[in-house]
Amino acid sequence: IDAVLFDLDGVLTTTRSVHAAAWKDTFDEFLTRWDAEHETSTVPFNEVDDYIAHVDGKPRQDGVRDFLASRGIDLPEGRPDSSRDETSVWGLSNRKQLLVEAELERFGVEVFPGSIAWVRELREAGLKTAVVSSSRNCGAVLEYAGIANLFDETVDGASALELGLDGKPAPDMFLEAARLLDVQPSRAVVVEDALAGVEAGRAGDFRFVIGVDRDGHAEALTAAGADLVVDDLSELLSSPSEQVHRAGPPEHRLLAASKRIMASTGDYPTDPWRLVERTYN
Repeated sequence: IDAVLFDLDGVLTTTRSVHAAAWKDTFDEFLTRWDAEHETSTVPFNEVDDYIAHVDGKPRQDGVRDFLASRGIDLPEGRPDSSRDETSVWGLSNRKQLLVEAELERFGVEVFPGSIAWVRELREAGLKTAVVSSSRNCGAVLEYAGIANLFDETVDGASALELGLDGKPAPDMFLEAARLLDVQPSRAVVVEDALAGVEAGRAGDFRFVIGVDRDGHAEALTAAGADLVVDDLSELLSSPSEQVHRAGPPEHRLLAASKRIMASTGDYPTDPWRLVERTYN
């Protein structure tokens, strides 16, 4: 194995709940207006079942189409720059994007400690790592969390749109990450918590696909193509010794911890060269 490719939300960071809440606000507000205009009674968005079935791991616009299709609703496409108030696929997806951005700025980002410990262990062993996420907030989330330095490459929703890559469950984004890392899919591992992401890893003929079960749907992850399903990536850590550090080398721990602390307080910029006092604390 030469590289490991990670999904972001739900695998590395806890932002999955932020996305689920933003989707619910977006869809429920739209469905309320839709029902009032069409004299219908549509079932609201469910943050667990609908999230897993229709939007998890997919590009935003695909998630909008799939969820609305499940409710028998068909909207015009719109454009990537459509207004958040426009009743279109892109309009709804852009509204959801703005809600996520506001929540991230307000509350910051937390990581799964076991996931980050395993990423550091892989890098200590000389493997390359990348993040492959359908989110267009990927870069900001990595910076908020203070873990951008742990990944060699990133392929996200913005780069997929720019390069014309099909989103998950198509394997295009994972294959692009492997190309950027200069590794063959047959020598790379995909780590995903979403069914669409697991399907993408299997469709790309990657050497091994690991499913992370955050919602008690291990059987569905296996059925989608996961070779191994874990509750948390800490299960894959080596036993600690003088040579193996569960939290990574001291310099990695200090840098990542300092960035997370500064980002979470909101008082200081995370510029590695200076601290600027904004307010008395």
